[in-house]
Amino acid sequence: MKYAVIATDYDGTLATQGTVDEATLAALKRYRQAGGRLLLVTGRQLDELFQVFAHGHLFEAIVAENGAVLYRPDQGTAQLLAEPLPPVLIDILVAQGVGPISQGHVVVATWEPHGETVEHTVRELELAATVIRNKKAVMVLPQGINKASGLAVALAELGVGPEQVVGVGDAENDRSLLAASGLGVAVGNAVPELKTLADRVMTGDRGAGVQELIDWLLTEVYSSPNG
Repeated sequence: MKYAVIATDYDGTLATQGTVDEATLAALKRYRQAGGRLLLVTGRQLDELFQVFAHGHLFEAIVAENGAVLYRPDQGTAQLLAEPLPPVLIDILVAQGVGPISQGHVVVATWEPHGETVEHTVRELELAATVIRNKKAVMVLPQGINKASGLAVALAELGVGPEQVVGVGDAENDRSLLAASGLGVAVGNAVPELKTLADRVMTGDRGAGVQELIDWLLTEVYSSPNG
């Protein structure tokens, strides 16, 4: 089965204002019924995700915190894929008036217009960390941790190669996800730079774009002689 896995972002891709509509959920279920497997790859922290999304069971695994945490819905267990950032980072950011700040198991996140302050602080502390943008969100993660690194761990557990993956996203932090996938897809509302990187750009925005992708896979790719 070509493209046996869809690895999708959550906010702005599956979800609109934090919520996944019924038509998009139905499309995910159709893909699973056809033999496809689903991975959710999100910048959200797990507790934030579970407050708005009750359908994690549709996914083989959830890569959270932009690649820093792997959650297995069938087991209800979470695995850290990196060491947490030092508490001094938050202390200094708060002292500089940065806020609000959220802290996950690993990620430290805030919002613009604090991006430059965050980058300066990371440099001053000489942290082995990377500042990643997600539209107006600003995330700090250990060096080498991103959606691609988290995806690689999830795929290794599934025994699936990256060439079998369709990566779907909408924002700057999805660049590594698309680059690490056999087919990189941007939904219609994606930022221009992601559309430039994508192998395929859907016309529909957010969930409608994911529905369009799944319909294309089921009707044109899987039904073809080489599908």
